[in-house]
Amino acid sequence: MAFDSVESAESAGTFLVVLPGVYAPQHDTQLLLSALGREHIAAGADILDLGTGSGVLAVRAAQLGGRVTAVDIARCAVATTKLNALLHHQRIAVRRADLASALKVRTYDLILCNPPYVPAPNARVPTRGSARAWDAGFDGRAIVDRVCDGAPAALRSAGVLLMVHSGLCDPAATLSRLSRGGLEAKISARARVPLGPVLLSRLRWLREQDLMKRNDSYEELVVIRAECP
Repeated sequence: MAFDSVESAESAGTFLVVLPGVYAPQHDTQLLLSALGREHIAAGADILDLGTGSGVLAVRAAQLGGRVTAVDIARCAVATTKLNALLHHQRIAVRRADLASALKVRTYDLILCNPPYVPAPNARVPTRGSARAWDAGFDGRAIVDRVCDGAPAALRSAGVLLMVHSGLCDPAATLSRLSRGGLEAKISARARVPLGPVLLSRLRWLREQDLMKRNDSYEELVVIRAECP
C-alpha cells in the first residue's frame, strides 16, 4: 500500500505513517499537541481523541500514560491510527464512529478534538473524500457546534475538552456555547500561521463573505480549553 510519511516535531523522534486520504499533522495539530503537553495526565486517565486522523494525538496521549480511545468516521484514518499505534507500541482502542455520536458512549477525563472547521461555499458537509477532514459548512461550525453540545455530558468532574479551530469560525461562539453547557471555557493558546492550500483555494470567496481581509495572508488558530467544574 502506498503511503506518505511525516515526522512530528512536537513529539521528538515520533515517526508517523499517513495513508492517502488522511489529514496529515499540520499547524493545528502541533498547537493541540502543545496544549496536551501542558495538561497533567494521571496514569490511566480515560482520554478520547475525536477525529483522530493520523492518530498522532492519540499516540502522544497514550505515551503520557492515558488510556486512549480514538475515533474517526474515515476508514483510512482508523487504519492509519491502528498502524501508528502498533509502530509506537501503544495500546489504543480505535473505533470508526461519527464525532458527535462518540460523545454519547461514555465519559472521559480528557477529550481532544481537531474537528473539520473550514468555512466552505457548500453548506452541506461532505460525507466522503478528503474534504470531510476540513469542510464544515458556510460558517465552519457544522461539527464544532455538535462537539460543543455533546462535550459537557461526556466529561467527568474536572474533565477537560481541548479543541482547536480557526479564528474564521468564531471562537467567541464556541466559548459561549460551551459555557451554556456548564463548562468553564477559555482560549488557552493562539497562533497565526500562513494560509494553507485549502484556504488559498477559496480566498476570493472568504473575502466576499468578509471572513478575511484583502491583504491578510495568515490564519489565526485557537485552542479552546473547557473544564467541567
